[in-house]
Parts: sequence; C-alpha cells; structure tokens
Amino acid sequence: MDIFNVKGLLVAFLIFVPLERLLALRRDQKILRRHFFTDVTYALLNGVLIRGGLTFMMAGAMATLGRLVPVRLEAAVAGQPVWLQVIEIIVIADLGFYGAHRAFHTVPFLWRFHAVHHSIEELDWLAAHRVHPFDQALTKAASLIPFLLLGYSGVAVGVFALVYQAHAFLLHSNVRLDFGPLKWVLASPQFHHWHHANERAAYDKNFAGQLSLLDAMFGTLHLPGRDVPARYGIDEPVSGNYFAHLMHPFMLGKKAEADAVGTGA
Repeated sequence: MDIFNVKGLLVAFLIFVPLERLLALRRDQKILRRHFFTDVTYALLNGVLIRGGLTFMMAGAMATLGRLVPVRLEAAVAGQPVWLQVIEIIVIADLGFYGAHRAFHTVPFLWRFHAVHHSIEELDWLAAHRVHPFDQALTKAASLIPFLLLGYSGVAVGVFALVYQAHAFLLHSNVRLDFGPLKWVLASPQFHHWHHANERAAYDKNFAGQLSLLDAMFGTLHLPGRDVPARYGIDEPVSGNYFAHLMHPFMLGKKAEADAVGTGA
C-alpha cells in the first residue's frame, strides 16, 4: 500500500459518493454496501501486484518490439497537439482493451480470473477496483503497450490516465446519467451496467472500456432503450474475502478437475 493509493481513494470518495447520492440509480443502495471493505482492500493493495506484472510485460515489449518502431515515427507522434494525441491514445488503448476483455470472457482459463470482477452484485464507483491483479495487468498491457511503443508524449499519456480512471469510476457508479446520442459512441454507465448484468440477453456484450462504438462495430452492443439491469453478478460463488479472490481462479480449476473425475468425464 502506498500514500498515492490512499489519496486517490479519498479524492474519488469525495467526488463520487455525493454524485451517487445526487443522481442515484438505485436509491436504496447503501454507501457501505455489501463487500464495500473488500473493495477498499483492492483499492489499497492491488496496485503493487498490478504494477509488478505490468512493468515486467512492458519492459519485455520495449526491449523487443520497441526496436521495430522508427525514431522518426516516434518524433512525429509526439510532435502532434496534445489534444489529438489523447484522442488517438483513447482509440488505440480501447482497441487493445476490447480485444483483451473479450478474450477474458471467451477463454475459459482467463474467465476464471475475470469472474472475480463480475462477482460484484451492487455496482458503485468503488466496484471498479475489484479486478484480479492478473486480469488487470494483462488487460492494461494490451491497452498501454501499443501506444507507448509509438512514442506518445508524457503529457498526453498523463491526461489519458486521468480521463481513463475517472471514466472507469463513472461507468461502475450507481448513477442514472443519460449520455443522449453520445451513448452510441462513448461508453456510459448504462452501457457498462448491462455488461455486468446477470441476464442472458446481456451475456458477453459491451466489452469496450471507453468507446461503445467499438461494440457497435464488432456486433457486441447491448443497449435496450433506457432500461437498466434488474440484477448484477454471476451464478458461480466467489468468496467475499480479498485474499480468497486471489486464489479463486486456481481453486475453481481444482474444483472442475475434481468434478470431472467424480463424474467420469
């Protein structure tokens, strides 16, 4: 745990808790809802594990693929106006995010890790933190490495990081916020709430992190009017303890093997 995580958590709390009271989607949902402190643990401890895995993957990518990027291209990319760089980064990063996110839903081994995030049954801003570190590190690598290899400026990357984090909190927030026609381009809370819905029609839909347009392009968009899901979560049990969550993907594998032996499969 580091002081940056604590400060960031406090700032997010001061912004999003009042916002959720003002624009509440589910007015009966408590601030200290079920598993609130488990997700606080994620916010405080997960960063170290994620940064470790991400640093390892990024160092490998820079040492190998980085050599293939021409210096002139890097200079041209970094020389663009910051606002244009940020837009380009959002597109590049979300393409990587979409691909990784979809893989975590369709590859059984990867789903074991992603199931931890989908175990959330009451969505709010803090729920954005509940992600298995293996899941988060791999997904972030798919998002970050492509645009970092291209040499975007530090300022543009910093602006993107702030926008991405704030947007992630908003997507999970317990808010009713209408994006109007923009919802077909930008991911909205309604868009992401449907991704977390425990309803058959919404399974494996709305994979984008920031651009719902990608789901429209790839045929995975689910936005039924102004409706919102009746419930969230998954049917498989996931323990409410942070450390049990870390082991959940491996225990699930052992359970599946035991079941297969028991049934003669």
